[in-house]
Amino acid sequence: MKVLVVTGSSGGHIFPALGFLDTLKEKSKALEVFLLLPKKNLELHLENSGYQVQYLGVSSPSKKLSLENFAKLAHFLRASVLCAKILLRFNPDVVVGFGSLTSLPAVSLAWLMRISTVIHEQNVVPGRANRLLAYFADKTAISFPQTRDYLKISPKRIVLTGNPLRKEIFRVEKEEALRFFGFSRDKLTILIMGGSQASERINAAFLKAVIDIPQKNNLQVIHLAGKKDFSRLEEEYKKAGILARVFAFLEEMRYAYSAADLAVSRAGAVSISELIFFKLPGIIIPYPYAYQHQLKNARVLEKDNLAIIIEESKLDSGVLKNTMEALLSSPERLAEMRRSYEGKTMNHGNELLAEEVISLAAYEN
Repeated sequence: MKVLVVTGSSGGHIFPALGFLDTLKEKSKALEVFLLLPKKNLELHLENSGYQVQYLGVSSPSKKLSLENFAKLAHFLRASVLCAKILLRFNPDVVVGFGSLTSLPAVSLAWLMRISTVIHEQNVVPGRANRLLAYFADKTAISFPQTRDYLKISPKRIVLTGNPLRKEIFRVEKEEALRFFGFSRDKLTILIMGGSQASERINAAFLKAVIDIPQKNNLQVIHLAGKKDFSRLEEEYKKAGILARVFAFLEEMRYAYSAADLAVSRAGAVSISELIFFKLPGIIIPYPYAYQHQLKNARVLEKDNLAIIIEESKLDSGVLKNTMEALLSSPERLAEMRRSYEGKTMNHGNELLAEEVISLAAYEN
């Protein structure tokens, strides 16, 4: 089976794509994969993954008429020609798109060439590329049932798979997770995540909030700070006498999720899916741009009492401190938020998405 996978540049696109491919490899031993990525992802070194990899130089145009937009159009046309050559040479059974502008030429050309196509939408609200491609794709896989309301296509062509999660994401015993960080069972553990690029504003607001909070001696912190703030935050926690493990990036996220009692997080689709998978209460601070996709993602948790939303326009250390203090001073409220997860599942979407692709490939063959 030959599968061509195309994805955008953010972790929210790439991690689901790689999680899906890990499962597809397990299910199909005779598998060839061609991976198309934006040039922004050169630093991932995925050419060492065993997949054939090609990088495309495409970027979103602005709404203004400018020379820069003409250059971007030229790059898009060049990428389209390259996609056509790859499709003809590789001759995939199925093309799987994970959204963003990068997916447009590969999936649309595959449709023209009568190659089976699947697109996957990670967010509640589909992005512009996937909204368009949904009209042409054989199947549109979605992560949240609410996404059906935004797609004007036959329900028979929509399949609810959930979000593919990385193979490294699985539950471990809480005691083991706490030992990984050198933490105590007697303290409450908070996990801070500012998204794949981290958030300086969340970093600054949380640091000030946790220093001022009366319960700080009963807290221990796992903070994914990003490269820029890593050293400063580590030093500030030491000065404040707060037990914290600070990371620029953490590969072993299963330990962080399994150890945590509360998360302070952005609302990227992957983060929301992982919070549901680990049944972890959250204070969610959605990224305010990109058509407010993250706010709609966060509402999935808020409406079931699984999280509290603080919009970024209202974020400061005082608001965050008060919200945290209200939760930390009321263990029964945190426990109730945990209980609210009962009946709400977020399985690894890898299996269902892989089955859809295998089914289409078998039909094609």
